[in-house]
Amino acid sequence: MQSIEKNRIFRLIEKGVTIPNPAAIDIGDEVDLDRISGDGIIIYAGCKIYGKRTLIMPGARLGYEAPVTIDDCQIGPRVELKGGFFKKSVFLEKSNMGSCAQVREACILEEEANGAHAVGLKHTILLPFVTLGSLINFCDCLMAGGTSRKNHSEVGSSYIHFNYTPNQDKATASIIGDVPRGVMLDQPPVFLGGQGGLVGPARVDFGTVIAAGTVFRQDCCEGGKLIASGGGLERKRADFYPGLYSNIKRRVLNNINYIANLIALRWWYVEVRSQFLDAELYKGALDTVDCAIDERIKRFKALVQKLPASVEIYRRVMKENAHSEVIMQKEEIHAQWQGIEDIFARFREKKIDSPELSSFLEEVARKRGEKGNDYIAAIQGLDSSWRHKGTSWLRGIAEGIITEVLEKIPSYQ
Repeated sequence: MQSIEKNRIFRLIEKGVTIPNPAAIDIGDEVDLDRISGDGIIIYAGCKIYGKRTLIMPGARLGYEAPVTIDDCQIGPRVELKGGFFKKSVFLEKSNMGSCAQVREACILEEEANGAHAVGLKHTILLPFVTLGSLINFCDCLMAGGTSRKNHSEVGSSYIHFNYTPNQDKATASIIGDVPRGVMLDQPPVFLGGQGGLVGPARVDFGTVIAAGTVFRQDCCEGGKLIASGGGLERKRADFYPGLYSNIKRRVLNNINYIANLIALRWWYVEVRSQFLDAELYKGALDTVDCAIDERIKRFKALVQKLPASVEIYRRVMKENAHSEVIMQKEEIHAQWQGIEDIFARFREKKIDSPELSSFLEEVARKRGEKGNDYIAAIQGLDSSWRHKGTSWLRGIAEGIITEVLEKIPSYQ
């Protein structure tokens, strides 16, 4: 068995992969060596590579600071994973992560997105340039903003996205920026200050600055604001009733918005990203977006299924103070859930054209030809009128989903 594994490792070396210590790495039998390019790849001692879907493209560097474990990841050109565990996620060109990282299922780090040491991610999508400091837990988020590595959205060190509630649900994904504007790579960055936190599900617009030490529990849908707080919630003591959701409206609306943005991102990958990515890298990224959509619908559905019981608890606890509107909202979305899920499925699978989509895609293709398949240069090379057309197309997808869903649950409008 050892000689077979050694032969596989030497096959990689013959292809041009640099492996300074061949005896100190492990490559699973299921790994397809044809999916590991030899051009400029360096795999340092202690690395483990598993998964039949694993893809490693030219210039990738694995394990320079500490051992790296790869399991069914797609790793694009010139990606650097310096140390940690990476599973069923996608890393696009020149993205990187420091040592002690734990990047679990359904993450995408787009071009030049990066994190320092000890960053934990799961079901997280970072658009180009987004930067995470050290000692961060940032699961169930989508973050955009910024125009370059010098002008980027940033999450400060020791930051937490709170994505699990006392009622044991995870319908809590937060969106920082949005997809229709964020993919155009021309929006002001967002700053989430260190030793702070964001309580999901939240929405934070481009240009927002949340000061260090702030735990933000609301939405900031108007960009360009500075948010600061001294100590979070006032100290108070009250009875806790498991399963009681006293106000569900904001949570529902933010879940709908998040899923709508993910579906818009899916179509951006289908129509635009497909022009720039290697076929296997594109397939991995699209599958990951689909996995993210599945997860959010599953978590949303699990919340909705708890609402009939929540109504009974609410009536019992609130007695004559129970608000009929709160009860109606819970009962309405529970009754309409299947129709809502059908709307998500239809928009996900059916192409939604805008009047100028064809001309927009032609302009993207023209810029791709000019910029030599450089995605960032091509998108940023579009003039503002073309970027506006692209945003309008994607916004039409997201807003179309939101509008149709709200027609089924009018008490949320």
